[in-house]
Amino acid sequence: MDETERQSEERAWGTAKTLAEALPYIQVYDRETVVIKYGGHAMGEEAVARQFAADVVLLKLMGVNPVVVHGGGPQISAMLDKAGVRSNFVDGLRVTDADTMQVAEMVLSGAVNKEIAHWISVAGKEADVRGVGLSGKDAGLLTVEKTRRTKRDPDSLIEHEVDLGFVGEPTKVDPKLVVRLIESDADWVPVIAPIGVAEDGRTYNVNADTVAGAMAGSLKAKRMLLLTDVAGVKGKDGQIIRQMTVADAEALIVDGTATGGMIPKLQTAIAAVREGVEAVVILDGRRPHAMLVELFTEHGAGTLVKA
Repeated sequence: MDETERQSEERAWGTAKTLAEALPYIQVYDRETVVIKYGGHAMGEEAVARQFAADVVLLKLMGVNPVVVHGGGPQISAMLDKAGVRSNFVDGLRVTDADTMQVAEMVLSGAVNKEIAHWISVAGKEADVRGVGLSGKDAGLLTVEKTRRTKRDPDSLIEHEVDLGFVGEPTKVDPKLVVRLIESDADWVPVIAPIGVAEDGRTYNVNADTVAGAMAGSLKAKRMLLLTDVAGVKGKDGQIIRQMTVADAEALIVDGTATGGMIPKLQTAIAAVREGVEAVVILDGRRPHAMLVELFTEHGAGTLVKA
């Protein structure tokens, strides 16, 4: 046996050992729903997106019911830059006027949503696993209301309302369509864009983390994975916190340790756990197979938030 054959055989035995070690974890998640929020700058890289899609297909074939909720902030920003429109953010949320809303819906429900669904279908072609692109506007999936935010003036210390425009908060999730797709004999993977509709019929952009949390709560998901472009939640010492409670997460927001886009992520995790999700994990979606490491090994990845 030459060196190449020996290395190939070692890899084969290593793969078998890894699969055997994963058995207890595979059984834990068998036929359980896992809501995956996919976002961050990694979404713009085709190789990373295709690897993500392949991992989603693997989850489906291992008996997990993955539901993908995606963001698209960098893609929206790129499109707005082309149009010469500057974005403003308040607590990590994009201020969205009527023109920005049109661009956001076009990017999220159009290009980004269909690309993710397409890559899942490509990765699952041999086993006939298919991505199904949806938005919160489909089948009354996501009802929202206008987001209200206040900000304190640093000089007068007076609170005043900040108008975020067409930015919404979920008030109701009707998951019937998603449940039908999950329970179908066919291997469908729902892929959901974070666009919702208010009672008056107006369309709103919704933070994808918040949509994922609301969806996970309505589906009573076993896990919610927040895939983003950071390795997890950092403490005051700059180190990643591997596990925390809801109370710990609230404290990080109150004392200012959590800032910017991490605030809605932690708020989402807190709300999802309180709605019945067993745990939420914030992890780096740029790392290959991060979801598999989190679900099927003893090591885990990122920061886990539980009750």
